Amino acid sequence: MLMEETMRWFGPNDPVSLWDIRQAGCTGVVTALHHIPVSDVWTIEEINKRKELIGAAEMTWTIIESLPVHEDIKKQTGNYKQYIENYKESLRNVAECGLKVVTYNFMPVLDWVRTDISYAMPDGSKALRFEKNAFIAFDLFMLQRPGIESDYTEAEINNARQHFETMTETAKQKLFNNALLGLPGSDEAFTPQQVLKALDTYKGIDADRLKQHLFYFLQQVVPVAEECGLKMAIHPDDPPYSVLGLPRVVSTEKDLTDLINAAPSPANGLCYCTGSLGVRADNDLQGIVKRLGDFIHFVHLRSTKRDEAGNFFEAAHLAGDVDMYTVVKELVLLMKRRNVSLPMRPDHGHQMLDDLNKKTYPGYSAIGRLKALAELRGLELAISRRMGK
Repeated sequence: MLMEETMRWFGPNDPVSLWDIRQAGCTGVVTALHHIPVSDVWTIEEINKRKELIGAAEMTWTIIESLPVHEDIKKQTGNYKQYIENYKESLRNVAECGLKVVTYNFMPVLDWVRTDISYAMPDGSKALRFEKNAFIAFDLFMLQRPGIESDYTEAEINNARQHFETMTETAKQKLFNNALLGLPGSDEAFTPQQVLKALDTYKGIDADRLKQHLFYFLQQVVPVAEECGLKMAIHPDDPPYSVLGLPRVVSTEKDLTDLINAAPSPANGLCYCTGSLGVRADNDLQGIVKRLGDFIHFVHLRSTKRDEAGNFFEAAHLAGDVDMYTVVKELVLLMKRRNVSLPMRPDHGHQMLDDLNKKTYPGYSAIGRLKALAELRGLELAISRRMGK
């Protein structure tokens, strides 16, 4: 029982083609209808159009990443109840079209955050990186978020100021652009004014309140997903801690357990991302599989390398701080026990070889993910055969 090999695809405008993904050995594609505005209903017609494109490349589409949650749902403001009803309708439609897993996240305002999307590795390839001093410098001196001083220590502010003063104008512009990248799948970036306005709408919403809003959302949509035969898979926060003063509530094993208990159902589960969870040293990646494995519906395998200063970068998939051997071994045991083949994708990848001269979505170039998938495939096969003896 091996994992189903997939890759993420951002639709017809993705520089990485469906046939590139097929040639990497994938049998499935993970994608979303990025052209449909958040909160609008995904129609059966649009879903089937995407399915037909993928089917023409001899692959299947059963996993959505992502069906986004409107900000008003996270804040419980505006037309959030209607947006939840629209979400339910989208769930019914994707189930009608034969899809099985719906990945989503509950991160306020921004999705994943990095300060460098072309961090030079020793071998000449490029990776994604988060540098704490750089991000604090961006927050303090470029975004100029009100009340920021209470979020950082005096030492952190001094270090960020020194870092900012040594940056060239080119480096500052690069940091500015990277820190305000839009959601994955979009070429648009947020402006500082948009971010500050969005941050202001979260005043008074702390972690406890945001978590209750997540629970309410789950209690509304999970029964519909269960009725339709769908699995909901929440993606952990990336990075798994507060960003720009905003609460993040899907960062630890306790967070995962809390949301599962808030809406008990086989349909309420997890997207197990070793990269996001692995940024925190206090997350026991192997233990999470052991204890919460029955609720894992989708797997992202990647590794990050962190340091004591709070920085991290995307490491090679078999390097970094994630013990990929023990993680994959635990997943193989889980699949054997559950008698399922979990869908997996190699998450992110180094930009390398011919892709160094191409513009692709950060972390989603073809060759780096091809390398990662080959490594993970070999690791899983070796573990499976050894365990089968």
